[in-house]
Amino acid sequence: MTRSVLSFLLNLLALMPGTFVLNQTSLADAAESKPGWEAEWEKTLQAARQEKEVTFVTARDYDVIFTQFFHKKYPEIKPIAATAANLAGFAPRILTERRAGKYLWDLYLGSASTGYVNLYKANALDPIPPNLILPEVVDESHWLDGKHEYVDKEKKYLFVSNGVLQSYFFYNTKLVNPKELNSFWDLLSPPFKGKIAIYDPTRPGVENPLRFVYYHPELGPKFLRRLLTEMDVTLSRDRRQLADWLASGKYAIVFSAGLSDEVDAAKKQGLPVDAFSPKAFKEGTAVGGGSGTIGLINKAPHPNAARVAINWLLSREGQIAYQRVSKSADSRRTDIPKDMVSADVRRVEGVRYMIPEKAEWMDMEPINRFIQEVLREKK
Repeated sequence: MTRSVLSFLLNLLALMPGTFVLNQTSLADAAESKPGWEAEWEKTLQAARQEKEVTFVTARDYDVIFTQFFHKKYPEIKPIAATAANLAGFAPRILTERRAGKYLWDLYLGSASTGYVNLYKANALDPIPPNLILPEVVDESHWLDGKHEYVDKEKKYLFVSNGVLQSYFFYNTKLVNPKELNSFWDLLSPPFKGKIAIYDPTRPGVENPLRFVYYHPELGPKFLRRLLTEMDVTLSRDRRQLADWLASGKYAIVFSAGLSDEVDAAKKQGLPVDAFSPKAFKEGTAVGGGSGTIGLINKAPHPNAARVAINWLLSREGQIAYQRVSKSADSRRTDIPKDMVSADVRRVEGVRYMIPEKAEWMDMEPINRFIQEVLREKK
């Protein structure tokens, strides 16, 4: 109801005997009022449209997600992405820019480790919960385990939207029969000595596999020590080389993060490679965030656009778009279809899951010291 029509009706009521006149402004405001979240959302949207763009730093996929889906819904807000193949190498640049007084980025969208080490530890993030507006995003019952998952101990700076199966152990199907194995400890048996290759554990990019093994209550440092010292393993700093070694049969087993895409591509070409099933070992498997960790960078140039972006991304619509575009996404939202999620990363029932990206495990220094000690022993 417009104010002019409302004013006419109130004046008419004033002329009728036995009536009383309400404050026109108060009544008009009441007629136009909305629930708190809607009013806040509209205000944020208006401010975001004035800002005109949202900038984010990401590893992959999000540029497509925001360009094809977000921008279509909010055409007044232009997404601008800095997409880095090596986000761990790019992230320090953000801090260098900030020291020079340049605050260029609104969002971080990438791995938990990179966000934690480079942005969280540098106090470069704003808390996320106060910026969540949409009821379907705020409601934690729509998420895995009925809660929002955060990396940091405060549970508010690095939101984990993804819950994808993490494959760290791969095998040559001609050399290994997974049905004969029941435990990770079986990999330390004599037939596999000299037949295991590992991505160099001193290099960046091995954090989650090492966390999974080191902190697993049934594996731990003892398993890692035996693997590195007793099994005559070969180290490589080239994941493509590891995939080639596995496909050629030079090695029967490979232990590495970030190898799923290469192994999957080789498998589709008919090469004898595969990842161990999440049900293969009684100790279970890891569920990690992959590139699904989200951070709101503080002192952002477009804070309202960033707020709109993060609410959209965590909505049903945004998470469906994320799953559709990404090849390694299984959203932690449980109220969306999963048929588009690749079977090799999709969570399955009846498996023990361990989340390696826990706040108390994010500091890699204890593990790195242990690895250096073990490698010295090996020499």
